[in-house]
Amino acid sequence: MFSIRKIVFLSYALIAFLIAWTPVRRFAEEIEAKRSPAEVVPMALADVGSEVADVRLPIEVNERVEHWMVRFSTSHRSEFEETLSRAGLYSDMIREKLRARGMPQELVYLAMIESGFLTHARSNVSATGMWQFMDPTARAYGLRIDAYVDERRDPVRATDAALHYLSDLYERYGSWYLAAAAYNAGPTRVSLAIARHSDGRTGDESVYWEIIDHLPKETINYVPKLLAATFLARDAARFDLAVTLADPYVYDLLWAPGGTSLAAIGKTMGLAADQMRDLNPQLIRGLTPPGSIYPLRVPVGQAYQAMAALAHPDLRSRQADD
Repeated sequence: MFSIRKIVFLSYALIAFLIAWTPVRRFAEEIEAKRSPAEVVPMALADVGSEVADVRLPIEVNERVEHWMVRFSTSHRSEFEETLSRAGLYSDMIREKLRARGMPQELVYLAMIESGFLTHARSNVSATGMWQFMDPTARAYGLRIDAYVDERRDPVRATDAALHYLSDLYERYGSWYLAAAAYNAGPTRVSLAIARHSDGRTGDESVYWEIIDHLPKETINYVPKLLAATFLARDAARFDLAVTLADPYVYDLLWAPGGTSLAAIGKTMGLAADQMRDLNPQLIRGLTPPGSIYPLRVPVGQAYQAMAALAHPDLRSRQADD
């Protein structure tokens, strides 16, 4: 005889197998095709070949930009190299989404300036995630935030929301510099500075430089940092920057029952301690939300192993307890 618990679990497993088991591999084959062991500066950092035609962000180098170029390549060099290397996790994914939206590829470096490509980043004003969303803006752009899930920490969902927001800001100002400034400081402050110090003009990158000294301190450095990072990253070898890209963020997708513990399923699969948390940083309590199935990210090629882990007696008892 089957118990109610077993029937419920088998129902989850059947749903997972027949409906939701669709491995999602993002960019892995494309990335591997581009890479070769001899590459010192991988393609993800270099705007070369076909990507040159996509570049639309004007790269102005002035005294403010040069200041940050010097700092990134001297006193901040180690941190800058580490951050450029970490970019390998998400840069191809972000660039693909930028390309699909017809947005400048260089905007990938906004995530660097915002958070250093860290999904767990949190500012002193509670801006959270790789794109440093505040709660109201995140919710306005469709991100889920509750007791179990904070999609500001989800590199994929947060990137979609951030690019949507940036696109809206560009439509408002007609300038990527002003859009970036508004992303950082908020459109109210940028619009007020434009009204007071640039006769309300928009649609021109030069307006940013006219109002720069009337923006919050952090925003004054924001676009210069973006331009400096872009300029250096484009030609990292020339500037003798030691960059080794991290492996890209790729995964397979599996629907899992509510209350599935990331630590438990990872242990059952024999994964490194934090591997499931790294793949699912949006699950802030370390388990899938109770009461419904949830799209869980698992290592590429291991969806079947994850399904087997979900059937493990210890994991089933944990789910039942939750």
